[in-house]
Order: sequence, then structure tokens, then C-alpha cells
Amino acid sequence: MKRLSLLIFLLAIAITVNAQKFMTKNGFIGFFSHTAMEDIKGDNNQVAAVLDISTGDMVFQALIKSFHFDRALMEEHFNENYMESDKFPKSTFKGKITNLSSVNFSKNGTYDVTVEGDLMIHDVTNKISTKGTLEVAPEGINANAKFNIIPEDFKIIIPGVVREKINKNLEVTVIMKYAPLAGK
Repeated sequence: MKRLSLLIFLLAIAITVNAQKFMTKNGFIGFFSHTAMEDIKGDNNQVAAVLDISTGDMVFQALIKSFHFDRALMEEHFNENYMESDKFPKSTFKGKITNLSSVNFSKNGTYDVTVEGDLMIHDVTNKISTKGTLEVAPEGINANAKFNIIPEDFKIIIPGVVREKINKNLEVTVIMKYAPLAGK
């Protein structure tokens, strides 16, 4: 009987802990480059992400080959020449909402947040900090952010022949629609 009581207690704790976590398997990360010569846009709608609202911890993982472009040749160059996606197949972000106390997860609304963490692209990790929003909604939590990265900071080499077609700063857009993990 004591073992059964302990098992029920541990199960209750596990359910409570999971209720604090939200996830998505189809989050969006896109990047955009604008120059006078050309606009380049890559979109990935298969981003896995987890948000722990009790700690503010967040983790994202994106497969590089899941980025898609308007033109097949751009996608091929992106994967083979720049990102070397066979050698470096994924990108990750591990970070934290630094102003978690400003978000009331029990009240629907939109809250400004600051996120800091480690972004790994092309097997190079850099610290980033960005502003974004969290929207607490009946169906879950929506997260949005925009920030810039410099490809060279991640040892992504842009050949001189196309250097003028790619902006030195790429705008990154993140859109996550999280659902409670307990419901999965």
C-alpha cells in the first residue's frame, strides 16, 4: 500500500511539472536578407521547441534542411555551400526569459519579454539577447521575436562572388505557438 501511495504521489508531481511545460513541433524560424541586388528569404516550419513557464527556460531545435526558399537553387546553395547541412544538420537555442516575473501566465494577454541564451549555428555557439512578446491565450502560449545575426559570427563563409547579394546582417523571425505538454 505504501508503494502505491508513493507511485500516486510521484505521478501527481510529474503531471504538475509537465503542466508547467509547453511545446511545439511546428514552430517557425525564418530569415531575411535584403540588398539592392536581391531579397533572400528562408523559412522553416518544423522547429521543435519547449518552454518551461516555471523557470523561463526555452529550447529550440531546427533542422537546417527544413529551411525552404522560393527557388530550388537557393536552397541547394544554402545547404551545400553555406550551411554544409550534411556536416552541421541542426541549429539549437538554449536560453531563458530574463524578466519572467513580468508575465502572468494565469491571465490572458500579451507581455514584453527579454530572452538571453546560446544560439548554435554551423557548430558555432554565440550568446544572444533579444526582446520579444509572449501572448498567454486560452489555447496556449504564443511567442514572437526578431533579431539580427551576422553569418561570419557563425563561421559561415559567403563567397565574394555573391557577397553583394547577401546582407551582412540577416533578420531572424521566430514565431512559436506552444501547447501544454501535459496534453501531449
